[in-house]
Amino acid sequence: MGRFGLMVGAALWAAQVGAQDASGLARFEGGGFTDKRFSGTELRLALSQGVPWRVFTLDEPRRLVVDFREVDWTGADAEAMDQSARIDGLRMGAFRPGWSRLVAELSEPLAIDEAGLRVSPETGAAELLVRLSGASEAGFAAASGLPSDPDWDRPEPTAKRALPKPDGAPLVIVLDPGHGGLDPGAERDGSSEAELVLRFGLELREVLLRTGKYQVVMTRETDRFVSLEGRVSAAHAAGADLFISLHADAIEEGRAHGASVYTLADEASDAASAALAERHDRDDLLAGLDLSGADDRVAQVLMDLARLDNGPRSRALAGHLVDGIRNALGHVHKRPLRQAGFSVLKSADIPSVLVELGFLSTQEDLDNLRDPIWRAGMAAGLRDGIEAWAIEDAALNRLRRQ
Repeated sequence: MGRFGLMVGAALWAAQVGAQDASGLARFEGGGFTDKRFSGTELRLALSQGVPWRVFTLDEPRRLVVDFREVDWTGADAEAMDQSARIDGLRMGAFRPGWSRLVAELSEPLAIDEAGLRVSPETGAAELLVRLSGASEAGFAAASGLPSDPDWDRPEPTAKRALPKPDGAPLVIVLDPGHGGLDPGAERDGSSEAELVLRFGLELREVLLRTGKYQVVMTRETDRFVSLEGRVSAAHAAGADLFISLHADAIEEGRAHGASVYTLADEASDAASAALAERHDRDDLLAGLDLSGADDRVAQVLMDLARLDNGPRSRALAGHLVDGIRNALGHVHKRPLRQAGFSVLKSADIPSVLVELGFLSTQEDLDNLRDPIWRAGMAAGLRDGIEAWAIEDAALNRLRRQ
């Protein structure tokens, strides 16, 4: 799907154009989705002023996404805005600093026929119009995907830190509670993945800080959205020594129970891991190395060299975490060590793992995540795993390339 941009005139554009710079906070002033008898489905949004924007569709699950720079959604009522039988639900809110997002869950495949923003030359007020029509499953899938925009949410490059870490310096651990804000993650029985992993992450931070051995940084401390690239960028900005992403997913078929730990791999270790990474993942990320002035081939070689060190370190961390969880709780997933291509694990110079605390689709795991005693045990297990890894990693430092 191509990118649609800001319109600065009285006519309505129906072509793919690039977003242009503007400033100021636009206010939502009304509108929503309606079905037209002969012209499909329309989204009309009244805004206090024109702002840069883009619209695209995503598949599995089917969604229409509209990004703005920036819209204040105060007073917006998602139910009142959804007057279409083709829209199953709406979410809107902050997407990243300076940007807002509206997400519409589609009940059937829809194609974007026309999109444009009309700005009044007299008042500066704007109206966004997006016209949708029915599409085939194959056509929708082919047209869906994030717009190709190299400047969208690109983190600032940072230089690779030298090893080993100075003696006596505390390890910097970045905890990354998944999802948040307009992205609740998996949901069941009134609980969302975003809320559950944030609560656990804050508790784990306290457990780690009480050891006096670590500095702990959170990618988010509230219910807000942080992009995948932004999470990795935050880890580099903090000078992280290890990165732990926290999730509690759900599966549509079968039954899964217990914690598992993922490390990065080009190919997933199994079909379930591949499907999970597909839901969490977006694009490959070039981050963690200062690659300014290097062409793509050189950049890839540099990243591959860095991962020769950190791939084994990440796998060792995963193994110690699984041992710590098993010792603390007596149970992990039947296949606790797994691999997949998660974007949040793609930092070339930071040992990184993704911990699935459990599955909201399994009642026992959901009950555990709501239980403060169980969470305390899980936090203790992760703490012990980190400590065991840190001792081993320090001993192996002298064998690594400097």
